[in-house]
Amino acid sequence: MISNKLFVLGLMMGCISQTASANDVGLTQQFSICIDRSNGVTAEMLDCIGVETKRQDVRLNKAYKDVMASLTPARKKQLQEVQRVWIKYRDVNCNFYADPDGGTLAALSSHDCFMSATASRAQELEGFK
Repeated sequence: MISNKLFVLGLMMGCISQTASANDVGLTQQFSICIDRSNGVTAEMLDCIGVETKRQDVRLNKAYKDVMASLTPARKKQLQEVQRVWIKYRDVNCNFYADPDGGTLAALSSHDCFMSATASRAQELEGFK
């Protein structure tokens, strides 16, 4: 029983270390500090991820608006279509990680997916400026 708990803890920490190393997509220092302070407590890690996802969503919306402002009407239409498809893909893909039989690790993976995908898309759109 103890070895199972250690295994799950190791998996959770691996998930979070992967998240924390995702600074290359522009996750904030506040997120890293929050994760460090969570001490591996799932509810606290989920709170950290939730707050960072909101930050990244604001970043994504700003990048989207900035790119839209520089496009011709035809290209604006293309970007709107691409963005709608991307949002649908992100939502379906990240919800898949939330395996109902996966326990807390599945919840962390799903929330991390939303946060990381949003940050990555924001970075991608920022590259079009």
